[in-house]
Amino acid sequence: MLSANKQIVQKFMDGFNKSDHAQILSCLTDDIEWIIPGAFHHRGKEAFDKEIENEAFVGRPIVAVDRMIEENDIVVAEGSVRCQRRASGWMNGVFCDVFVMRDGLIKKLTSYLAEIKE
Repeated sequence: MLSANKQIVQKFMDGFNKSDHAQILSCLTDDIEWIIPGAFHHRGKEAFDKEIENEAFVGRPIVAVDRMIEENDIVVAEGSVRCQRRASGWMNGVFCDVFVMRDGLIKKLTSYLAEIKE
């Protein structure tokens, strides 16, 4: 049985698999922060929404969560992602996402990503 916080994170991930902006945004606080160290630091739902379907990629990503760990209002999700680059080829990667929760929603997301070269 998933906790309420893990259920929100699962709903969030499922939204990415469907490219469902409304579903993803419904999981976030208005003052959401999304950080990918070395790539970007976005604040607010509008900035977040623009990054959901990044111009560098086409189609829907395939996001698979292998495990989630929770302590207090922090959920850590580890998994893999596969998406097609606009230029050519596929990007295969692994991620470790750290979600800071507030009042049952995601307040801050720090995504650590690594591309797996074939």
